[in-house]
Amino acid sequence: MFLEDITLKNDTRCLFLFFLFLISCGKKDKEYADNVYAYSEFPQEKELKGEVIELDTALFRYPFRIRIEGDKAIVMDLHGSDCYGHLFQYPSFQYLSSFGSRGDSPTEMLSMENFRFHNHKVWTLDANKSELTRLDYSSSGDSLLREEAVTLDEDILRPLDFAIYNDTTVIVPDYSGENRFCWINHNGKLINKSGSIPSANEEALQNTRPALAQAWRSFLDYNPHNGTLAAVTQLGEVIEVYNLKDSTHVVRIGDHGEPEFKISDGYGIPVGIMGFSDVQVTDSAIYTVFHGTTFKDIVRQSGRLPDGGKYIYVFSLEGEPKCKYVLDHYIYSIWVDEVTKTVIATDVNSDQPIVKFSFG
Repeated sequence: MFLEDITLKNDTRCLFLFFLFLISCGKKDKEYADNVYAYSEFPQEKELKGEVIELDTALFRYPFRIRIEGDKAIVMDLHGSDCYGHLFQYPSFQYLSSFGSRGDSPTEMLSMENFRFHNHKVWTLDANKSELTRLDYSSSGDSLLREEAVTLDEDILRPLDFAIYNDTTVIVPDYSGENRFCWINHNGKLINKSGSIPSANEEALQNTRPALAQAWRSFLDYNPHNGTLAAVTQLGEVIEVYNLKDSTHVVRIGDHGEPEFKISDGYGIPVGIMGFSDVQVTDSAIYTVFHGTTFKDIVRQSGRLPDGGKYIYVFSLEGEPKCKYVLDHYIYSIWVDEVTKTVIATDVNSDQPIVKFSFG
Protein backbone atom coordinates (compact mmCIF):
# COMPACT_ATOMS: atom_id res chain seq x y z
CA MET A 1 0.00 0.00 0.00
CA PHE A 2 1.32 3.44 -0.96
CA LEU A 3 2.06 6.01 1.72
CA GLU A 4 -0.36 8.50 0.18
CA ASP A 5 -3.13 5.87 0.34
CA ILE A 6 -2.51 5.39 4.05
CA THR A 7 -2.52 9.16 4.58
CA LEU A 8 -5.78 9.54 2.61
CA LYS A 9 -7.47 6.80 4.64
CA ASN A 10 -6.33 8.36 7.91
CA ASP A 11 -7.53 11.80 6.78
CA THR A 12 -10.91 10.35 5.77
CA ARG A 13 -11.28 8.54 9.09
CA CYS A 14 -10.41 11.69 11.04
CA LEU A 15 -12.88 13.73 8.98
CA PHE A 16 -15.63 11.14 9.58
CA LEU A 17 -14.98 11.11 13.34
CA PHE A 18 -14.96 14.90 13.37
CA PHE A 19 -18.41 15.01 11.75
CA LEU A 20 -19.69 12.46 14.27
CA PHE A 21 -18.32 14.64 17.04
CA LEU A 22 -20.08 17.70 15.65
CA ILE A 23 -23.37 15.81 15.32
CA SER A 24 -23.20 14.42 18.85
CA CYS A 25 -22.25 17.78 20.30
CA GLY A 26 -25.05 19.47 18.38
CA LYS A 27 -27.61 16.98 19.72
CA LYS A 28 -26.49 17.33 23.29
CA ASP A 29 -25.99 21.09 23.36
CA LYS A 30 -28.84 22.26 21.11
CA GLU A 31 -31.58 19.67 21.52
CA TYR A 32 -31.32 17.86 24.83
CA ALA A 33 -30.66 18.85 28.42
CA ASP A 34 -27.42 18.07 30.20
CA ASN A 35 -28.89 15.01 31.93
CA VAL A 36 -29.69 13.26 28.61
CA TYR A 37 -27.17 10.70 27.34
CA ALA A 38 -27.04 8.42 24.32
CA TYR A 39 -26.27 4.71 24.45
CA SER A 40 -25.77 2.21 21.63
CA GLU A 41 -23.99 -0.83 23.03
CA PHE A 42 -23.97 -2.98 26.14
CA PRO A 43 -20.73 -4.14 27.81
CA GLN A 44 -22.12 -7.69 27.87
CA GLU A 45 -24.41 -9.65 25.57
CA LYS A 46 -25.67 -13.13 26.41
CA GLU A 47 -28.19 -15.61 25.05
CA LEU A 48 -30.84 -17.12 27.32
CA LYS A 49 -32.94 -20.20 26.61
CA GLY A 50 -36.37 -20.40 28.16
CA GLU A 51 -38.08 -23.28 29.93
CA VAL A 52 -41.84 -23.39 29.37
CA ILE A 53 -43.85 -23.88 32.55
CA GLU A 54 -46.77 -26.19 31.87
CA LEU A 55 -50.09 -24.93 33.25
CA ASP A 56 -53.01 -27.27 33.93
CA THR A 57 -55.62 -24.74 32.88
CA ALA A 58 -56.26 -22.53 29.83
CA LEU A 59 -57.10 -19.03 31.01
CA PHE A 60 -55.38 -16.40 28.95
CA ARG A 61 -56.13 -14.38 25.87
CA TYR A 62 -53.28 -11.85 26.30
CA PRO A 63 -51.07 -12.41 29.39
CA PHE A 64 -49.75 -8.87 29.68
CA ARG A 65 -48.26 -8.65 33.20
CA ILE A 66 -46.74 -11.01 35.75
CA ARG A 67 -45.76 -10.18 39.32
CA ILE A 68 -44.66 -12.47 42.15
CA GLU A 69 -44.57 -11.94 45.90
CA GLY A 70 -43.68 -14.71 48.33
CA ASP A 71 -45.55 -17.87 47.39
CA LYS A 72 -48.08 -16.11 45.15
CA ALA A 73 -47.93 -15.21 41.47
CA ILE A 74 -50.44 -13.08 39.59
CA VAL A 75 -50.79 -12.96 35.82
CA MET A 76 -52.85 -10.15 34.30
CA ASP A 77 -54.81 -10.84 31.12
CA LEU A 78 -55.16 -7.58 29.19
CA HIS A 79 -58.08 -8.92 27.13
CA GLY A 80 -59.56 -11.27 29.70
CA SER A 81 -62.97 -12.59 28.66
CA ASP A 82 -64.32 -13.10 32.20
CA CYS A 83 -61.59 -11.88 34.60
CA TYR A 84 -58.48 -9.76 34.23
CA GLY A 85 -56.39 -11.26 37.05
CA HIS A 86 -55.40 -14.84 37.85
CA LEU A 87 -53.78 -15.99 41.09
CA PHE A 88 -51.34 -18.91 41.21
CA GLN A 89 -49.27 -20.72 43.80
CA TYR A 90 -45.57 -20.05 43.28
CA PRO A 91 -43.29 -21.69 42.18
CA SER A 92 -45.58 -24.58 41.19
CA PHE A 93 -47.95 -22.29 39.23
CA GLN A 94 -50.91 -24.26 40.46
CA TYR A 95 -54.02 -22.23 39.62
CA LEU A 96 -55.87 -20.87 42.66
CA SER A 97 -58.51 -18.38 41.58
CA SER A 98 -59.38 -15.38 39.40
CA PHE A 99 -60.35 -11.81 40.26
CA GLY A 100 -61.19 -8.52 38.57
CA SER A 101 -64.44 -9.63 36.92
CA ARG A 102 -65.08 -7.99 33.57
CA GLY A 103 -68.26 -5.95 33.38
CA ASP A 104 -69.84 -2.55 33.96
CA SER A 105 -71.41 -3.09 37.37
CA PRO A 106 -69.99 -1.10 40.32
CA THR A 107 -67.96 -4.08 41.55
CA GLU A 108 -66.65 -5.11 38.12
CA MET A 109 -63.88 -3.72 35.92
CA LEU A 110 -63.92 -2.26 32.42
CA SER A 111 -60.16 -2.71 32.05
CA MET A 112 -57.03 -3.50 34.01
CA GLU A 113 -53.83 -1.69 33.03
CA ASN A 114 -51.57 -3.03 35.76
CA PHE A 115 -51.51 -4.28 39.33
CA ARG A 116 -49.11 -3.89 42.26
CA PHE A 117 -48.29 -5.71 45.48
CA HIS A 118 -48.08 -3.46 48.52
CA ASN A 119 -48.15 -4.40 52.21
CA HIS A 120 -49.32 -7.92 51.30
CA LYS A 121 -52.29 -6.51 49.43
CA VAL A 122 -52.94 -6.00 45.72
CA TRP A 123 -53.81 -2.73 43.97
CA THR A 124 -55.23 -2.59 40.43
CA LEU A 125 -55.81 0.25 37.96
CA ASP A 126 -58.87 0.49 35.72
CA ALA A 127 -58.25 3.29 33.18
CA ASN A 128 -61.72 3.08 31.65
CA LYS A 129 -63.32 3.73 35.04
CA SER A 130 -60.40 5.89 36.21
CA GLU A 131 -60.38 3.81 39.36
CA LEU A 132 -57.88 2.28 41.79
CA THR A 133 -58.99 -0.86 43.59
CA ARG A 134 -57.45 -2.49 46.67
CA LEU A 135 -57.81 -6.24 47.23
CA ASP A 136 -56.85 -8.46 50.16
CA TYR A 137 -56.30 -12.18 50.47
CA SER A 138 -59.02 -14.39 51.87
CA SER A 139 -58.37 -16.16 55.18
CA SER A 140 -57.34 -19.29 53.25
CA GLY A 141 -54.97 -17.24 51.07
CA ASP A 142 -56.22 -18.80 47.85
CA SER A 143 -58.31 -15.89 46.55
CA LEU A 144 -58.37 -12.10 46.42
CA LEU A 145 -61.33 -10.12 47.74
CA ARG A 146 -62.24 -6.58 46.75
CA GLU A 147 -61.84 -4.20 49.70
CA GLU A 148 -62.15 -0.69 48.34
CA ALA A 149 -62.25 1.23 45.06
CA VAL A 150 -61.45 4.92 44.72
CA THR A 151 -62.21 7.17 41.75
CA LEU A 152 -59.38 9.39 40.53
CA ASP A 153 -59.72 13.15 40.18
CA GLU A 154 -61.22 14.36 36.90
CA ASP A 155 -58.02 16.34 36.25
CA ILE A 156 -56.10 13.06 35.80
CA LEU A 157 -56.33 12.09 32.13
CA ARG A 158 -56.77 8.34 31.48
CA PRO A 159 -53.86 6.87 33.49
CA LEU A 160 -52.37 3.82 31.76
CA ASP A 161 -49.90 2.73 34.44
CA PHE A 162 -49.09 3.40 38.07
CA ALA A 163 -46.45 2.79 40.71
CA ILE A 164 -46.96 2.81 44.46
CA TYR A 165 -44.68 5.32 46.15
CA ASN A 166 -45.59 4.73 49.81
CA ASP A 167 -48.54 3.93 52.08
CA THR A 168 -50.39 7.07 51.02
CA THR A 169 -49.26 7.96 47.49
CA VAL A 170 -49.23 6.51 43.96
CA ILE A 171 -47.57 7.86 40.82
CA VAL A 172 -49.14 7.87 37.34
CA PRO A 173 -47.93 9.41 34.05
CA ASP A 174 -49.42 12.78 33.18
CA TYR A 175 -51.13 12.44 29.79
CA SER A 176 -52.03 16.11 29.57
CA GLY A 177 -48.40 16.69 28.55
CA GLU A 178 -48.05 19.52 31.05
CA ASN A 179 -45.79 17.48 33.32
CA ARG A 180 -44.33 13.97 33.45
CA PHE A 181 -46.07 12.52 36.51
CA CYS A 182 -49.14 12.98 38.67
CA TRP A 183 -48.87 12.26 42.40
CA ILE A 184 -52.14 10.94 43.82
CA ASN A 185 -53.17 9.99 47.33
CA HIS A 186 -54.96 6.73 48.12
CA ASN A 187 -58.27 8.59 48.07
CA GLY A 188 -57.76 9.38 44.39
CA LYS A 189 -57.01 13.07 44.93
CA LEU A 190 -54.30 14.81 42.91
CA ILE A 191 -51.55 16.05 45.24
CA ASN A 192 -49.20 17.62 42.72
CA LYS A 193 -47.45 17.16 39.39
CA SER A 194 -43.75 16.94 38.64
CA GLY A 195 -41.21 16.75 35.84
CA SER A 196 -41.56 17.29 32.10
CA ILE A 197 -41.36 15.19 28.97
CA PRO A 198 -37.64 15.12 28.01
CA SER A 199 -38.33 15.54 24.30
CA ALA A 200 -36.31 17.54 21.79
CA ASN A 201 -39.46 18.06 19.69
CA GLU A 202 -39.95 21.75 20.42
CA GLU A 203 -42.93 22.13 18.10
CA ALA A 204 -44.84 19.33 19.85
CA LEU A 205 -43.88 20.68 23.27
CA GLN A 206 -45.36 24.04 22.33
CA ASN A 207 -48.39 23.04 20.25
CA THR A 208 -49.44 19.40 20.73
CA ARG A 209 -48.54 18.38 24.27
CA PRO A 210 -51.37 15.81 24.72
CA ALA A 211 -50.36 14.01 21.51
CA LEU A 212 -46.73 14.13 22.59
CA ALA A 213 -47.69 12.65 25.97
CA GLN A 214 -49.55 9.83 24.21
CA ALA A 215 -46.48 9.05 22.11
CA TRP A 216 -44.37 9.09 25.26
CA ARG A 217 -46.60 6.53 26.98
CA SER A 218 -44.32 4.89 29.52
CA PHE A 219 -44.31 1.90 31.83
CA LEU A 220 -43.22 2.55 35.41
CA ASP A 221 -41.67 0.80 38.37
CA TYR A 222 -40.51 2.09 41.72
CA ASN A 223 -38.28 0.47 44.34
CA PRO A 224 -38.70 2.03 47.80
CA HIS A 225 -35.49 0.42 49.09
CA ASN A 226 -33.26 2.56 46.88
CA GLY A 227 -35.74 5.30 45.95
CA THR A 228 -35.41 4.59 42.21
CA LEU A 229 -38.28 5.30 39.83
CA ALA A 230 -37.81 4.09 36.25
CA ALA A 231 -39.93 4.93 33.20
CA VAL A 232 -39.49 3.28 29.79
CA THR A 233 -41.23 4.36 26.59
CA GLN A 234 -43.55 2.05 24.67
CA LEU A 235 -42.37 3.74 21.46
CA GLY A 236 -38.77 4.55 20.62
CA GLU A 237 -35.93 3.73 23.01
CA VAL A 238 -35.87 5.97 26.08
CA ILE A 239 -35.34 5.07 29.72
CA GLU A 240 -35.68 7.68 32.46
CA VAL A 241 -34.24 7.08 35.91
CA TYR A 242 -35.30 9.21 38.87
CA ASN A 243 -33.61 8.90 42.25
CA LEU A 244 -36.32 10.25 44.53
CA LYS A 245 -33.98 10.29 47.52
CA ASP A 246 -31.46 12.74 46.08
CA SER A 247 -33.71 14.24 43.33
CA THR A 248 -31.38 13.30 40.47
CA HIS A 249 -32.78 12.47 37.04
CA VAL A 250 -31.01 10.78 34.12
CA VAL A 251 -32.37 10.09 30.63
CA ARG A 252 -30.80 7.46 28.36
CA ILE A 253 -31.73 7.36 24.66
CA GLY A 254 -30.81 4.37 22.50
CA ASP A 255 -30.13 4.11 18.78
CA HIS A 256 -33.84 4.18 17.91
CA GLY A 257 -34.25 7.60 19.46
CA GLU A 258 -37.21 9.14 21.21
CA PRO A 259 -40.82 8.17 20.39
CA GLU A 260 -41.94 9.17 16.90
CA PHE A 261 -45.50 10.05 15.91
CA LYS A 262 -47.69 11.89 13.43
CA ILE A 263 -50.72 14.03 14.26
CA SER A 264 -54.11 12.98 12.89
CA ASP A 265 -57.35 14.59 14.14
CA GLY A 266 -55.58 15.70 17.30
CA TYR A 267 -54.27 12.23 18.12
CA GLY A 268 -50.72 10.97 17.96
CA ILE A 269 -50.28 8.10 15.47
CA PRO A 270 -47.19 6.01 16.25
CA VAL A 271 -44.40 5.57 13.74
CA GLY A 272 -40.84 4.35 14.21
CA ILE A 273 -40.59 1.30 16.47
CA MET A 274 -42.23 -0.58 19.29
CA GLY A 275 -39.89 -0.01 22.22
CA PHE A 276 -40.17 -1.29 25.78
CA SER A 277 -43.09 -3.26 27.24
CA ASP A 278 -42.09 -3.77 30.88
CA VAL A 279 -39.67 -2.58 33.55
CA GLN A 280 -38.65 -3.79 37.00
CA VAL A 281 -36.40 -1.94 39.43
CA THR A 282 -34.63 -4.39 41.73
CA ASP A 283 -32.30 -3.54 44.60
CA SER A 284 -29.28 -3.47 42.27
CA ALA A 285 -30.41 -2.89 38.67
CA ILE A 286 -33.20 -2.02 36.22
CA TYR A 287 -34.53 -4.81 33.99
CA THR A 288 -36.56 -4.02 30.87
CA VAL A 289 -38.21 -5.89 27.99
CA PHE A 290 -37.31 -4.39 24.60
CA HIS A 291 -38.94 -5.06 21.21
CA GLY A 292 -37.23 -2.93 18.53
CA THR A 293 -39.75 -3.92 15.82
CA THR A 294 -40.58 -1.20 13.29
CA PHE A 295 -44.20 -0.36 12.54
CA LYS A 296 -43.37 -0.74 8.84
CA ASP A 297 -42.42 -4.38 9.48
CA ILE A 298 -45.53 -4.92 11.61
CA VAL A 299 -47.76 -3.65 8.79
CA ARG A 300 -45.76 -5.45 6.09
CA GLN A 301 -45.92 -8.80 7.90
CA SER A 302 -49.66 -8.35 8.60
CA GLY A 303 -49.82 -10.28 11.86
CA ARG A 304 -47.20 -12.89 10.97
CA LEU A 305 -44.55 -11.44 13.30
CA PRO A 306 -44.38 -12.80 16.86
CA ASP A 307 -45.80 -10.33 19.38
CA GLY A 308 -43.41 -9.13 22.06
CA GLY A 309 -39.71 -8.49 22.53
CA LYS A 310 -36.84 -10.95 22.41
CA TYR A 311 -34.49 -8.78 24.46
CA ILE A 312 -34.02 -8.04 28.13
CA TYR A 313 -31.97 -4.88 28.61
CA VAL A 314 -30.35 -4.39 31.99
CA PHE A 315 -29.31 -0.95 33.25
CA SER A 316 -27.63 0.21 36.43
CA LEU A 317 -29.61 2.26 38.94
CA GLU A 318 -28.00 5.30 37.29
CA GLY A 319 -29.28 4.25 33.87
CA GLU A 320 -25.99 2.99 32.46
CA PRO A 321 -26.33 -0.02 30.11
CA LYS A 322 -24.99 -3.20 31.72
CA CYS A 323 -26.15 -6.29 29.82
CA LYS A 324 -28.26 -7.30 26.83
CA TYR A 325 -29.95 -10.70 26.99
CA VAL A 326 -31.11 -12.23 23.69
CA LEU A 327 -33.98 -14.66 24.24
CA ASP A 328 -35.36 -17.64 22.33
CA HIS A 329 -38.94 -16.51 23.08
CA TYR A 330 -40.81 -13.30 22.41
CA ILE A 331 -42.06 -11.97 25.75
CA TYR A 332 -44.08 -9.07 27.13
CA SER A 333 -43.62 -8.95 30.88
CA ILE A 334 -40.99 -10.07 33.39
CA TRP A 335 -40.48 -10.69 37.06
CA VAL A 336 -36.84 -10.90 38.15
CA ASP A 337 -35.45 -12.70 41.21
CA GLU A 338 -31.81 -11.67 41.58
CA VAL A 339 -31.25 -14.10 44.47
CA THR A 340 -32.05 -17.19 42.42
CA LYS A 341 -30.96 -15.55 39.12
CA THR A 342 -34.36 -16.27 37.61
CA VAL A 343 -36.63 -14.41 35.20
CA ILE A 344 -40.28 -15.44 34.87
CA ALA A 345 -41.85 -14.03 31.70
CA THR A 346 -45.11 -14.05 29.73
CA ASP A 347 -45.28 -15.13 26.08
CA VAL A 348 -48.51 -13.97 24.43
CA ASN A 349 -47.84 -16.13 21.35
CA SER A 350 -48.18 -19.47 23.14
CA ASP A 351 -50.96 -21.52 24.73
CA GLN A 352 -48.43 -22.16 27.52
CA PRO A 353 -47.51 -18.53 28.17
CA ILE A 354 -45.24 -18.75 31.26
CA VAL A 355 -41.53 -19.04 30.53
CA LYS A 356 -38.61 -19.32 32.95
CA PHE A 357 -35.10 -18.06 32.17
CA SER A 358 -31.99 -18.56 34.27
CA PHE A 359 -29.17 -16.02 34.15
CA GLY A 360 -25.99 -15.41 36.07
